[in-house]
Amino acid sequence: MTVFNAKSLRPARRSTLMRSAGLGIAVGAFAAFSAAHAQHTDTVAVAPLAAGQTAPTTSADPSKRLPGAIEVSKIDFKRGDGGAGRLILGFSGEGAAPDLRTVGSTVTINVANAELPASLQRPLNVTDFATPVQRIEARSSGGGATLTLSTRGNYESMAYQSGAEYIVEIVPRAADPAARSASAGTAVGATRSASSSRAYSGRPVTFNFQDVPVRTVLQLIAEESGLNVVAADTVQGNVTLRLVNVPWDQALDIVLQAKGLDKRRNGNVVWVAPQAEIAKYEQDKEDARIALDNRVDLITEYIQINYHNAAQIFKALTEAKGIGGQSGGQGGQGGSQGDNGFLSPRGRLVADERTNTLMISDIPKKVAQMRELIRVIDRPVDQVLIEARVVIATDTFARELGARFGIAGHKDGKYFFNDTIDNNDKTRGSLVDSIANNEPTYELFKGPMSNLGVLDPAGSLALQILNAGYALDIELSAMQEEGRGEVISNPRVVTSNQREAVIRQGQEVGYVTISPQQGGNNIPIPNVQFKDVLLELKVTPTITHDGRVFLNMNVKKDEIEDFIDSGIGRVPQIAKREVNTAVLIEDGQTVVIGGVYEFQEREDISKVPFLGDIPFLGNLFKKKGRNKNKAELLIMVTPKVMRVEQRG
Repeated sequence: MTVFNAKSLRPARRSTLMRSAGLGIAVGAFAAFSAAHAQHTDTVAVAPLAAGQTAPTTSADPSKRLPGAIEVSKIDFKRGDGGAGRLILGFSGEGAAPDLRTVGSTVTINVANAELPASLQRPLNVTDFATPVQRIEARSSGGGATLTLSTRGNYESMAYQSGAEYIVEIVPRAADPAARSASAGTAVGATRSASSSRAYSGRPVTFNFQDVPVRTVLQLIAEESGLNVVAADTVQGNVTLRLVNVPWDQALDIVLQAKGLDKRRNGNVVWVAPQAEIAKYEQDKEDARIALDNRVDLITEYIQINYHNAAQIFKALTEAKGIGGQSGGQGGQGGSQGDNGFLSPRGRLVADERTNTLMISDIPKKVAQMRELIRVIDRPVDQVLIEARVVIATDTFARELGARFGIAGHKDGKYFFNDTIDNNDKTRGSLVDSIANNEPTYELFKGPMSNLGVLDPAGSLALQILNAGYALDIELSAMQEEGRGEVISNPRVVTSNQREAVIRQGQEVGYVTISPQQGGNNIPIPNVQFKDVLLELKVTPTITHDGRVFLNMNVKKDEIEDFIDSGIGRVPQIAKREVNTAVLIEDGQTVVIGGVYEFQEREDISKVPFLGDIPFLGNLFKKKGRNKNKAELLIMVTPKVMRVEQRG
């Protein structure tokens, strides 16, 4: 195992140019030394390029290029996090040497040792991606490829190469969440990787090396980060990377990912090892912890449940499989046998319903966790007062106008005037009785010719005229009714949060039914059945985190309108009003959750054919009626939260 200690005393930092030049010389010397001892003779170490230097071209003439030469296989552009533009260059093999340069608003990528196929030699308009990159031009330059990125606005560029892919990111400066002020002296920024949601905040670094040992790269990263890096003995192999302006923590992740490594950090110490080795270490550590827990003495504790039900808490804690003791017994017993939910494999939980107490027997750590968990669960819940109002308003209007008309004959010149035709008939009948005394009064007698009077009139007027041997009877009747009514029902109920409450008020109305008798006797048997006529409020409230109340409710209002004669008894006719809804309401706010408005208007005319159509006089042969009925149903609800404080 190798330890790189970056905390040792060292001279003050030199300028960025001097440090980059020194770092390049060191990496170049080490790369040359590695190349001299490489087993494969076709491996060539490439020293880092100085600023503004162009990578050498292996062959400017495509016809002279060796078989199997590298070429650009794909050009892909995506939008990254924070509006960054991400260009991905794919090569047919490893060994490509891209060179990134930024001049003003143009970013140029020159790959001198990779051919560009004719199918990829075309401009790309990427304005729609809403990134600093506006246009990409790919063209062949000599025996290599050149890509030019036209940008807009302030941006930062960074690039890294891993294997056969070269990735360039153009990040807007405004999207940098950790940008330092210019007076800080150095530009240290936080960037976010386009391929990961993790934010990187390390100092930007530039690495350009080929076939360099991984341990050397880790040493350089430790020097830049100021961390102590511990590399396991199994960390071996070489890596080829080209990183331009990449945060050091992102560069570390790229190196680890490329070589199948992983890291664990404890303070300012970072341990780097293969993923399998770290996984085995953590598994062994967990097995050791489980083995230690299996040797700890058990303790027993009794917890009094105050606001909840001990049986329900017992069911919830023991049915939560795979949470608390899912890894029990894996060290020496294998599998997850003995899984007891939140308890350890040796733990036991008993609920006493009579005293509402939980008895826990487990290791001290689990008992403490269970005590804290029960403390969170066993607490009083707020209550809600739900007040509903059912308002039924009715408005009725009826008006009827009618007339009765009759004619009879007589000899005398007498006139009779009474209030109704019936009274006139009585007077006329008394005169008819005089026939027995040989004094006939009427020669002709008939009933009413038009009987269209109003039933149960509020007022009537009758006139009888006897003249020229005839009697004329006329009666005018009229009726007008107006009615207004309002029925208010106001059920109230108090319940706990998320607990259903029901309140009912009403009666049972009985009625008779007939059912056939069983067996050979066909005599029907009368039965008395009952029908509920109720005012009912059923509601389940839920108090939200922001203080509002969600109500899942059902309101019912029944009334007996009439009874229907069925031949064997009277059957009630019930008017039903019901609303079933779920609504979110502010605390103390009144909301109309339902309403029905009914309006009926009816006009009736009864008349004698032909005679009823005569202008003016036709009214004596008509009966007119007009009815208006209005009914409105409103159901309002008001929830009020009653806060309950837990006593210490």
